[in-house]
Amino acid sequence: MYAGLTNTPCCLCGREETSTRIAVPPRALTLLRNGEPIAWRDVVGPVTIRFCADDWSVVRDLAIRMDTHPLSRCNAAYASFDLREDHEALLSATKEATDQTALEERLASRATETLDAVDDPYTEERDVVEAIVVLRALEELGVWDADAPADAGR
Repeated sequence: MYAGLTNTPCCLCGREETSTRIAVPPRALTLLRNGEPIAWRDVVGPVTIRFCADDWSVVRDLAIRMDTHPLSRCNAAYASFDLREDHEALLSATKEATDQTALEERLASRATETLDAVDDPYTEERDVVEAIVVLRALEELGVWDADAPADAGR
């Protein structure tokens, strides 16, 4: 079941014209403004948020210069994501909560690889910003330890 918008506005200011998008783990919805009522465990795949050109420069500076993320200022109503079907309503049966661990580990691994290759001329700035946002969000949510060795997991 689709629950997001195909052409989402800037999650910070609501401007329709966006220039950059990033993907964050579903659990990060809890960090977004108005994200509390969304059942993040029912989200299938990553959550996409977009930024207009003006706000992207702020997001870029926050991530690269300050090593943080802007998610608390982003509006969850402007995020794009897919929800799994509501089997409980259709079948009167309870389905177990989705385990988001594999997706979070994949996003964190990709983010770590991107940050390890930050000096590579083929590494794009957008990818670096996305990596920082993903890792800082997971760290804030308590599911990623930035100080742990890479092979130790989370």
